[in-house]
Amino acid sequence: MKIGLTYDLRQDYLDLGFSKQDTAEFDRIDTIEAVERTLQQLGYITDRIGNIWSLTNRLAAGERWDLVFNIAEGLRGIGREAQVPALLDAYDIPYTFSDPLILALTLHKGMTKRVLRDFGIPTPDFVEINSETDIAHINIPYPLFAKPIAEGTGKGIDAASKITKPAELKKVCTQLFKQYKQPVLVEKFLPGREFTVGIVGTGSKAISVGVMEVILKSNAEPDVYSYVNKEQCEELVQYKAVIDPMAKEAEKIALQAWRALGCRDAGRLDLRADASGVPNLMELNPLAGIHPEHSDLPIICSLYGISYAELMNMIMESAFSRIKKPSKDKTKAV
Repeated sequence: MKIGLTYDLRQDYLDLGFSKQDTAEFDRIDTIEAVERTLQQLGYITDRIGNIWSLTNRLAAGERWDLVFNIAEGLRGIGREAQVPALLDAYDIPYTFSDPLILALTLHKGMTKRVLRDFGIPTPDFVEINSETDIAHINIPYPLFAKPIAEGTGKGIDAASKITKPAELKKVCTQLFKQYKQPVLVEKFLPGREFTVGIVGTGSKAISVGVMEVILKSNAEPDVYSYVNKEQCEELVQYKAVIDPMAKEAEKIALQAWRALGCRDAGRLDLRADASGVPNLMELNPLAGIHPEHSDLPIICSLYGISYAELMNMIMESAFSRIKKPSKDKTKAV
């Protein structure tokens, strides 16, 4: 069975002149090698496709795959994570992880929180700031937390993201507008414990593979799981498997959100407890990092005794469970 691999290789974009922070969400070559090696160990034939430009060329040339293992984050636009899945849908080629609707929705943090609220899932009060004039109309009590509306890997998040007064709010929002050229999400800062929940599976078959508490060390940027803290997690962050009542409540909320939105195969959800000890869903990542040692989802699995190969096998089994038999004209180009 032939498995294509779609991804955005960080070095490719660095070579084009993009910065390290521009490419923070893209994968290093050792991630691609780990994915490919593990899939081959599981008995699959693999084919490295690469980014959407390469995928487009190869589809136009008539190439097809039984399934595509997709971890491409995309380069441009609010729907960038949805671009490769949408293209594969157009050619009726199955792929791992969530569909274009979910990937486009969850990249936009404000829209995601609106949907979560509709399902009754706890999430911090928030306001979307689309211009500097909006800043004066925020009526959420301090402290606040500000971040770009559609970035990942902690981009745009640092020690200044926790805001305690109006002057700080204006400064941070103005800087984020300038740097990321997109709206800013301003939400109530939550003072409690921070959890990441790993999920594998789809719908009623989705399960938690474990809950991990994120504990910042004394030398880390304080209060926030920032870009720097994530990039240097080995030195700045302690990850701890937790099964206490608050952690179990975080797990319950995460599974509820995963199933409610219709996420597929695997991902992770980030929660933080409010002043009353109630875990609130901060972000939902249905296209989570998959580096075997550096990414949160494999780290969670490791803490709970699940090997990288076992994780990959669960992802593949979930994806294959929804594949239909190919039609007669499956390999014909449109």
